[in-house]
Amino acid sequence: MGLTSKKVLLLAVLVAVALFILTIWLWPRLSKGNWRTVLGRVGLLLATQLSLFAAVGLFANNSFGFYASWADLFGQEQEPGVVTNYQTGPNGTKLQMLGTERISVQNGSRPSSAGRIDKVLIRGEHSKIASPAFVYLPPQYFQKKYAKKKFPAALVLTGYPGTAEALYKKLHFPQTQHGLLKEHRMRPTVLVMMRPTVAPPRDTECVDIPNGPQTESFFTRDLRADITEHYRIGREAKSWGVIGDSTGGYCALKMTMRHPEAYSTAVALSGAYKAPLDATTGDLFGGDLRLERENNLLWRQRHLPAPPVNLLVTSSKQGEGNYKQTLRFIEQTKSPTRISSIILDSGGHNFNTWRREIPAALEWLGNHLKA
Repeated sequence: MGLTSKKVLLLAVLVAVALFILTIWLWPRLSKGNWRTVLGRVGLLLATQLSLFAAVGLFANNSFGFYASWADLFGQEQEPGVVTNYQTGPNGTKLQMLGTERISVQNGSRPSSAGRIDKVLIRGEHSKIASPAFVYLPPQYFQKKYAKKKFPAALVLTGYPGTAEALYKKLHFPQTQHGLLKEHRMRPTVLVMMRPTVAPPRDTECVDIPNGPQTESFFTRDLRADITEHYRIGREAKSWGVIGDSTGGYCALKMTMRHPEAYSTAVALSGAYKAPLDATTGDLFGGDLRLERENNLLWRQRHLPAPPVNLLVTSSKQGEGNYKQTLRFIEQTKSPTRISSIILDSGGHNFNTWRREIPAALEWLGNHLKA
């Protein structure tokens, strides 16, 4: 049974309840002061607490999508490897179809009414990175009226470690766009849903790491080339945006500010403004102080020319650790960069907060992109 299986969660809850009842039932028998009863009490308490911790942990993981599988949890990720061999040119393909999934809306089985989610494998020609993605094609993509038209696209990124499935199963990006389209509040946009962890289990923070994974090149060059080669999507930066939460939000801002030739618009839901350096990231910059500074977005604003891009940042007055830095980021923004924000009175760094922000953010993003 998989880590995110409801059966596993139910089993963990039943075990916790059973151990709790067993502890109450056996406690009078273990009230004596000899070493056997003391060990029995310690064992029962420890087993009960571990089972409760496991049940709460599984529930939190199912709700927030931290880990997709047991292998992911224990650092034994089984996704396709970082380096892959492939054929390019007239007889080769860099994007491989892995299957399709229906979207959970009315008439979800009809692409012309609900759209369709394709699961694909993107192979990077320049970065030599291969990573899966879920591509949501809106209903208009399958309608005769739009048969010869190209669409704008948005790269949608999770936080770290995150799971790409959470973007449509928990955060409901396709479902939200479907509702906005029915209300004529945004342009139909292709959503390329991924997690930024394309070199698992390392958190690369979307950086081209010296002598390491070239994650920034994967997202700013390879992904756009592969997707536009396979789907009817505009190739220019005005047709491409990025939206992400947490680490994905930092990646969205950073890649748009550093590569306005690739992305014209970015949304950061509770994003940071510089990359952390810890056990999950390792040495991201290889001692290159210039590279480290250029990936610090507040430093970029003060010392480098502003790019002609559109940025939206979100935070909360209570519950978010990035609130003061977000205000600073807004104040430091210079023309021709255009800045917008969503500031909630309260909201934590979690899915519930982002679900409150996504409808307005997605509408803003979609209306800034043009095919």
